[in-house]
Amino acid sequence: MIYQIYPRSFLDTNGDGVGDLPGIVEKLDYVASLGVDAIWISPFFKSPMADFGYDIADYRDVDPLFGTLDDFDRLLAKAHSLGIKVMIDQVLSHTSAQHAWFQESRESRDNAKADWYVWADAREDGTPPNNWLSIFGGVAWQWEPRREQYYLHNFLTSQPDLNFHCADVRQATLDNVDFWLDRGVDGLRLDAINFCYHDAQLRDNPPKPAHLRVGRGFSADNPYAYQYHYYNNTQPETLLFMEELRGLMDRHGDVAALGEFSSEDSLATMAEYVGDQRLHMGYSFELLTEDFSVGYIRGTVENLESKMPHGWPCWAISNHDVERAVSRWGREQASDALAAQLVALVCSLRGSVCLYQGEELGLPEAEVPFEALQDPYGISFWPNFKGRDGCRTPLPWTGADDAGFSSGAPWLPIPDDHRVRSVQAQEADPASVLNLTRRFLRWRKSLPALVHGDIQFLDTHEPVLAFTRGLGDERLLAVFNLSASEVDWRLPEGLEPHPLDGHGLLTGTLARDELKLPPRGVYFARLG
Repeated sequence: MIYQIYPRSFLDTNGDGVGDLPGIVEKLDYVASLGVDAIWISPFFKSPMADFGYDIADYRDVDPLFGTLDDFDRLLAKAHSLGIKVMIDQVLSHTSAQHAWFQESRESRDNAKADWYVWADAREDGTPPNNWLSIFGGVAWQWEPRREQYYLHNFLTSQPDLNFHCADVRQATLDNVDFWLDRGVDGLRLDAINFCYHDAQLRDNPPKPAHLRVGRGFSADNPYAYQYHYYNNTQPETLLFMEELRGLMDRHGDVAALGEFSSEDSLATMAEYVGDQRLHMGYSFELLTEDFSVGYIRGTVENLESKMPHGWPCWAISNHDVERAVSRWGREQASDALAAQLVALVCSLRGSVCLYQGEELGLPEAEVPFEALQDPYGISFWPNFKGRDGCRTPLPWTGADDAGFSSGAPWLPIPDDHRVRSVQAQEADPASVLNLTRRFLRWRKSLPALVHGDIQFLDTHEPVLAFTRGLGDERLLAVFNLSASEVDWRLPEGLEPHPLDGHGLLTGTLARDELKLPPRGVYFARLG
């Protein structure tokens, strides 16, 4: 169980309105109380913050906004003393345009780092070398007058892509990873890791039919959705680099790599990248979409299971890039019952889980007015797409005006409906989403089949999702009512369920072979 911390929005200790590493240190006891095994910290490295840390200017230093290397060492020591492993974000495919490597590379075509980024000549008419597009909108090429060439940026213009076809780039990247492993981190979350390599021939991406321009974190009004992205990412050479990276990590002992994937078939890519000689775990955007149905969830999980029967997945239903799950999947029927159910559901699938800060509080998506937006993605696509700020607002620790987050003006506004769901308010309520999450995560650890077992789905009709988890002689039944109405479900013949004591977590009741599930109901039983 991995708890994702978005440091800008966790806790501010110096009054500048932005969360910092000392704030994480201060609240690690709270994190430990959730019963998680590890934390994943989004980027805190030196950066101009054009993409809020995912544009790194120095891989080996902490940005002063977040603190110092000494602060990180204190964080690491405190986490380890609490039995919590620490994973850090590594953004390997691109850097900030302010990185010293790029500053040198852009100066000429014959300097020592001339080949460290993806440079290409213009076509005869001066237009970019091919039709590749940026995820953040528009062409993926930017003209550099010093070299009289274009450079590739799959994301913002200020995020130039590194050239992993260059051996020096691969070695420098591994050296930077080694710096943090030597420092004692326990794992890496590898951002957009399948974007490291590009097609060396710079072939055009083929067009995508209009009816297929959906999914994976971008909408049909973004021109990025107009192409099949066969050539600007997910190249075969990346797999060899994953093996190099895994070799480095194996030399450090008990450390793990979690890859994030977005490709034309992200589940197939995950299956390809995760394995004994490659990454330990992988996750993609498949459960970060708006489709909250039995058919979609079952189909997604079974699809991955068929492609990766022996690999280890990692599931997430919320993160710093998408609308919070309770709003995305609940809409006008969002509720605390749904929030608690979602935690139970995702934590019952086979694999690890990334729980995003605030998910344990049932926080809905925040409404951020245009004048308060910080996300360049949202500013560009407003109002059809409001960006990622709504899931990045500061965590509410108290119900006070400042939500206990900062003595200064927070970098994003904190909505009133978050303050009423503060940690302070929920601590005092045994039936709160926070306390239900704590009890469920503790209860989960007591059931090996739920942590390590295989998964098999039962044939059901909407809105009932049901599956079994099995390990050795232990076999469990898990059932979820995904609707906001009461549902009766007749158990299949041959099942002999023995209801588990869920300590108030489980809301379904069984009478003979008829299971009554209240709105957003949850039911677990042993089978035998």
